[in-house]
Formats: sequence, structure tokens, C-alpha cells
Amino acid sequence: MPDHPFLQLTGISKHFSGTRALENVDFSCERGTIHAVLGENGAGKSTLIKTIAGVLKPDTGSMSIDGQAVEFSRPSEANAAGVVCIFQELSLVPDLTVADNICLAMPPRRFGMIDRRAQHNFAEAILARIKCEDVDPNGLVRDLSLSRRQMVEIAKALGKSPRLLILDEATSALTRKDVETVYDLLADLRQDNVACLFISHRMNEVERLCDTLSVFRNGRHVETFAKGTRTDRDIVRLMIGREVDAQFPPRPAERTRPPHLTIQNLSWQGRLKGATLSVGKGEIVGLGGLDGQGQKELMLALFGVLRGVEGTVDVGGQIGAPRSPAAAKRAPRRICLVPEDRKTEGLMLPMSIADNLLAASYSRVSVGPFIDPAQERKAVDAAIAKLQIKIGSPQDAVATLSGGNQQKVVIAKWLMTDPEVILLNDPTRGIDVGTKQEIYRLMRQLAEEGRAILFYSTDYAELIGCCDRVAIMYDGAIVADLAGSAITEEAIVGASLNIGASLKEAVS
Repeated sequence: MPDHPFLQLTGISKHFSGTRALENVDFSCERGTIHAVLGENGAGKSTLIKTIAGVLKPDTGSMSIDGQAVEFSRPSEANAAGVVCIFQELSLVPDLTVADNICLAMPPRRFGMIDRRAQHNFAEAILARIKCEDVDPNGLVRDLSLSRRQMVEIAKALGKSPRLLILDEATSALTRKDVETVYDLLADLRQDNVACLFISHRMNEVERLCDTLSVFRNGRHVETFAKGTRTDRDIVRLMIGREVDAQFPPRPAERTRPPHLTIQNLSWQGRLKGATLSVGKGEIVGLGGLDGQGQKELMLALFGVLRGVEGTVDVGGQIGAPRSPAAAKRAPRRICLVPEDRKTEGLMLPMSIADNLLAASYSRVSVGPFIDPAQERKAVDAAIAKLQIKIGSPQDAVATLSGGNQQKVVIAKWLMTDPEVILLNDPTRGIDVGTKQEIYRLMRQLAEEGRAILFYSTDYAELIGCCDRVAIMYDGAIVADLAGSAITEEAIVGASLNIGASLKEAVS
């Protein structure tokens, strides 16, 4: 064993416009281990990994790899030293093929030209390693689902033969099957003596995978400890600097609510097959099931994105599916959708926080064709205060915010339209435990104000803890409607696999 850590950071500090992102951080990790980096959004995790990966240069401090001092000025230099990062924001080029993306940095060449056959074979082998044989190396990335794009991102990183692999919420967009594949892959990398830095807000993942845990808070390295030496409650307290409240707000007593949103026999291009569901005013209805069973399509249909939708949609007596998102958000329907991918579907990253907040509701701060600056400032300030969004200035680019605060901007943007029906597509994906609790409380508050909420989540605990009812989708249809004490993990899993229907078919 060497007498030095594989990765060593000493006295690393980084500031942005007077805001402390990292402050005098000492940090290290060893080869052959999976090291979790934990903290709330804004704790400094992203700045830390971007510094290690050569995206950012620290203001002060030093870094060494395998005992040798390094100073990366760009990611390609870090890659050459064996440091490879899978960022939460995908770096794929949508209009290139899967093989092109996997080999983008260093494509195989022959006679000075890209060797297409060698590139195809290399991509095929890497995809097979991560059990993605169904992904065509010659297919365009833009045609893949979010989960498959994330797996291609992982394949791209593996193709660089990392000695230190950094994963930033790399499982948050994956199906459960792909998550298991990544778990197996990380175990293999540990056996191959690769060092892994693993950033996740899912404590069950950390408990299952990681050997060592480090907690960051407000840009400082708080503590590093071995797995199993702290309870989950201890870890969360270290992350947020205070005692932990109950994770989910109390659920009100069961009561009958008249339907405000009713859909009957909703169908679309074989992805929706006669889906029938209702959501009452003041009710949170969870949408469960295995990923890809029509949940996203159902929400897009209700928000007017899809064409050719068949079936009946009734929103407060307004019959008919909206023909566009603009029609969906207007009275009398007043529907909003918080999409699954905030980076590509929810935000305009180069634009300001204020512009993003107002993007769906400029008409509310305008007089004729002109924006009223006083009304604009008042609306923006109110939205920031309501969701406790941590910012420097409303004129800062929204890309400068942490992931949790970006998600708050997406939610606030749509709440500014004063919606009656709120569609939430996995809104807590990739955000910290403190921000999750804020969103849970906000959901219950909005329900108490009389909003009808349809909430898709890949986290069973969220469905159980947040929802008044849970509707399970399977193959484009609603196959179960669970309420009250019937909302259990066993019932959700069973319905998600459509076990009851399978048993009935077997008996008959």
C-alpha cells in the first residue's frame, strides 16, 4: 500500500462573486474504495468535483493524484491523468450517434481518419459491459429515453479507462434495472482498484455501496467516517446543521373529495391504453409503477404536448384535452407541469433567475404589450421568498444555482401562473434531503389551498409518505388505485409488476 492517498486535496478554496463555494477544504480518497460525498444542494459538492475534474481552478490550495502534484486547467488534462467525471448535467451531443458520443474525446483512427468500424465495435463492447445491448451504437442520442442517455453517459466515461471515477447523481434518472447494473459495475471497479467518488441524495444507495462517507456543509468539509459508524439521522444532522424534522408532513384524515380532474379511457399511440383516473381538489394523487409505463405520456397529454390523444379529459367541467401547453395553463383549465429534467425541459440556463421565473407568466406583470417593472420585481421577489430560493441576485444566470435551487425556480415559475391542477414529474430527483422536505411541505400546503396535484415519483417512500391516493400504471393503463392504509410498498410493488392480473390469468 502506498503511504499517500490516491487523491489528496489540501486547503482548497473557491469563491464566486463573493459567495463561498469551498473554504479551506482538506479531502482525500483511496483506490479500490467507493467514497460518498454528501451534503445539501449548495454545500459545495459540485464545486468540489468540478475542481477535481479540471472544470474549475481553485483560488487557493493544492491537489495531488497518486502522490504527484497536479493542476488541471481543463477536463481533458484530468482525463489524461485518469480522472473522469459523470456530471448530473449530461454532456452528450443529441444529434450525434451513440458511438460518436462514447468516442468523442479520442475516436479510433486509421490513416488519419476516424475508423468507423473500430468505433462501432468499441462502443458495442462498452454498452455490453453495462448491459445496454439494446442501445444501437449507430442510433442518435436524441432518440433515447433519459435513462438510456444516462447509461450512454456512463459508457462514455468507462471508455476513458478511469483511475478515479466521479459520479454525480448518476443513478437519479435511471430505471431500477439500470440502477442495479450500475451497482454491479461499481463493485467491479472497486475490485479493479479504481477509486470512485459517489454523490447521491439516496441514503439507501450510500448504505449499500459506499465504504467511506464525507459530509460537506456551507462549503466546508465537516467530517469523514467509515460506513456504519453513524446513523442516518446523525448524517442528516451533519448535512443540515440542525435536528431533523419528520420527513413527511402529516397526512389529513381520509375524506371524499369531489373530482376536479377526471380522465377516462385516455389513449395515445400505444403508450397510453385507456387510462382512467380522477384527482380531487385538495388531493395529492401519486402516480406509481415501473419507469416507462406511460406516466410521462399521461402528464404530457394532460398538459397539451401530445397530438392525437383519444379519450375524455374533464378539468373542472371543461371537457376536452388541451391542444397546447398555452391552452393548458390558461383559464379555465389552469394546468401546470413541472417536468422530469429541469436542465433541458424546465429552465433556460443562460438566462437570469428573474427571466426564468417569469417565463410562463409575463402576462401577469404586463400592461398591454409592456412589462411593468414594479410588478415584475414584486412578483419575482414574492416567488423567491415563497420557496426560499437561495440566490445572489435575481439577475444572475439560473445556471449558477445549485440543483435544488434550480428545481425551486422551476416550481416557482409554474406556481406564478396560479394553477388549479399541478402535474409533478419526479420533482425531487437529484436534490438534497432538506430541499426535499421543503417540497413535501409545499405540496401539502398547495393541496390544503385546494389545488389538485398529480405526483409521479420513482421513490416508493415518497408515494407512501406524501400521497392521499396512489394510482399505479402498467403498460399504459391504471391497474390499481390505493388509498390510506392500503398504500404500502408491498402493494405498490405488486401492482407495478401487475402480479394480481398475472395470477388471475394463470388461474383462469
